[in-house]
Amino acid sequence: ELRNLLQGLSFRVKYCCKHNHLQTIHLYSKIRPQKSHILDCSGNTCTHRTVPPGSILPWRFFSCKEGTKIPSKRKQNTAITTSELLYKNLLKSEQENWNDISARYKDMTERIKEKLEELHNKYMFSSESPRIRFGENVYFEENGCIFLSKAHDVDEENVDILFSTKDLGFSDAFIQRIRISPDQRYMAISLKSENSEEATCVIMKLGHFPVMEKVIPSVFSFEWATNDVLYYTSQKNLKCQNVFMTTFTNQKHTKLVYTEQDARFFVDIYCTKDRRFLTINSNSKTTSEVWLVDCRQPFKLPALVQARTKGVIYHVEHRNDELYILTTYGEPGEYKLMKAPVASSGMENWQLVYALEKKTKLVDLEMFSDHCVMFLKITGHLYLNVISFVSHSVQSIKLPTWACEFELESHPEHTTSTCYFQLTSPVHPPKRFAYSFKENNLIEQAVQEVPIITNCHTTRLLAKSKDETSVPITVFHNVNSKELHRKPLLVHVYGAYGIDFNMGFKEEKLMLIEEGWVLAYCHVRGGGELGLSWHKDGCQHNKLKGLHDLKACIMLLHKLGFSQPKYTALAAASAGGVLAGALCNTDPELIRAVVLQAPFVDVLTTMMKTHLPLTIEEQEEWGNPLADEKCMKYIKSYCPYQNIKTQCYPSVFITAYENDQRVPLTGVLRYVQKLRKAALDHASRTSKKGIWIPNIILDIRANGSHCDSSWEDSLQE
Repeated sequence: ELRNLLQGLSFRVKYCCKHNHLQTIHLYSKIRPQKSHILDCSGNTCTHRTVPPGSILPWRFFSCKEGTKIPSKRKQNTAITTSELLYKNLLKSEQENWNDISARYKDMTERIKEKLEELHNKYMFSSESPRIRFGENVYFEENGCIFLSKAHDVDEENVDILFSTKDLGFSDAFIQRIRISPDQRYMAISLKSENSEEATCVIMKLGHFPVMEKVIPSVFSFEWATNDVLYYTSQKNLKCQNVFMTTFTNQKHTKLVYTEQDARFFVDIYCTKDRRFLTINSNSKTTSEVWLVDCRQPFKLPALVQARTKGVIYHVEHRNDELYILTTYGEPGEYKLMKAPVASSGMENWQLVYALEKKTKLVDLEMFSDHCVMFLKITGHLYLNVISFVSHSVQSIKLPTWACEFELESHPEHTTSTCYFQLTSPVHPPKRFAYSFKENNLIEQAVQEVPIITNCHTTRLLAKSKDETSVPITVFHNVNSKELHRKPLLVHVYGAYGIDFNMGFKEEKLMLIEEGWVLAYCHVRGGGELGLSWHKDGCQHNKLKGLHDLKACIMLLHKLGFSQPKYTALAAASAGGVLAGALCNTDPELIRAVVLQAPFVDVLTTMMKTHLPLTIEEQEEWGNPLADEKCMKYIKSYCPYQNIKTQCYPSVFITAYENDQRVPLTGVLRYVQKLRKAALDHASRTSKKGIWIPNIILDIRANGSHCDSSWEDSLQE
């Protein structure tokens, strides 16, 4: 539950992925101390307007809603109408172009679709949905329904249906997050539509006949303080700055509890593992502040743990009247686990419990009554560190070498003696494991009906960047493949916000492996794979380091015999489009094709628009070109759109979304038009016969929103 502090963004939420699995993405964001207000819960009931909430994926943040004001002059009205008409005509032209091009690939599309559906049915439907355990009761979600069963009941027919999206009129939404009240009388659920970023919280009163008790629009995070008191955060203009409390007692009411006034901070709610406190977490990318809500006295004013201190990030857990604090406080600047008494929680009383080594990525942390479990990444390998509060020892376990990603299962009872989690990779379906605190060992759960893939080889490499920094690469290929230098290679890059690649299982990746492709993931600076310093070395005035890293990775792959430039494709999504687009401008000869999903390709123009709701927050990642001329020149030196030139480009395939509130579609359209012109100009100026002209293809999707599609829509993509 601590990924909100570990990923470098502004929000935490559970989301439903393409395979009906609830996955946890915990993210966090933004800067500089200002005033906050705690409001007395005994005040008058507060009302609030609602707007669509933020994205749930770890990608590019910017909203394309540019807040158009109603003009007072006819001339301005005419200009806007003309602009809108040009935009609509351009959109129509691109859609017609896509329809014409996609028709040529009909047979190939059908073959790929059939293969992906076969793999999906084979691997994903054979795996269980994550479970929420409450004593003997187990809650789980499947196909838009929430079920209740007994922990030891193997009869699949003995389950109760507690909630159905279709039956209750939410047929176009999927389930993001589930929270059960301590006495299991209430269940809070967040629902999100696939075609928008708006989320809704539904509270169900459980029993023999579950009934819908309340619907709250535009809710981001929520937790139960007691059996009948729910705290939640609301969103406005993609920001989350208000915390409300609502009760389900005989006298139902809703009160505003906390307001964050600094727009660079994002607020969310977390419940400590022992359910002793709710924490109100206000985070920027560099600074944190936490307030405690006592679950035994939920109407009492929240208490401050430590006032925000610039550059210090911290998150709070609780055990035996002590706060366990995960923080960047002190040197080195990586995460440390510290503790302090609840009664005197200030920074001067923080005592070190455990410190991570340099270049170690803390992916997640889970507290239990006598243990703390840390999931770590060290140069691409996954480790499990178990800290015993009884023996004061630390046990480190290296997880299987094929594993690239893990998913921690929900453990509502902190006294449990076993920690359950799943391991996966882009080409390995999820496999369940458990760590027993009593036995001090790792247990592989019952063998699944579909065995783990054994014909895929995983290789980890280190490339030397321009400044001699070692950059990790994870490579997958079929063990039976021969002459790898003749095989097609798909390179992946992201490198922003301190975020790791999502290296969970994807059917399309396994399909490519089976058809002889080589897959490579370049963990360049700007991402979070090697800890906080890895991100700092690749943001703001260090952004070009990520580009140098990417170039070094591709060159090493070719040098070692993994494919060659004419068989190499590069894939990126959202902010990863910055490095991918920049490489197309600087070293187009290294790759033959580029696949971009909702790419951020016009950094300079976007960072100049301070009226966009998240531009100020983004300055810590990209810099502030309006206030710093050097920053403006630096962004201009690598911005993909700004550096398009007349030369031979690789072919480019872009997927964009009409409903994308993070990357403006207008910017993508401008990029495509400019890129096409440059490629055609180069072809017309070259006298060579049979010159190769790249395909510049744009697919604008009506469904989905910023890299967040249903299984059906992603299959079409």
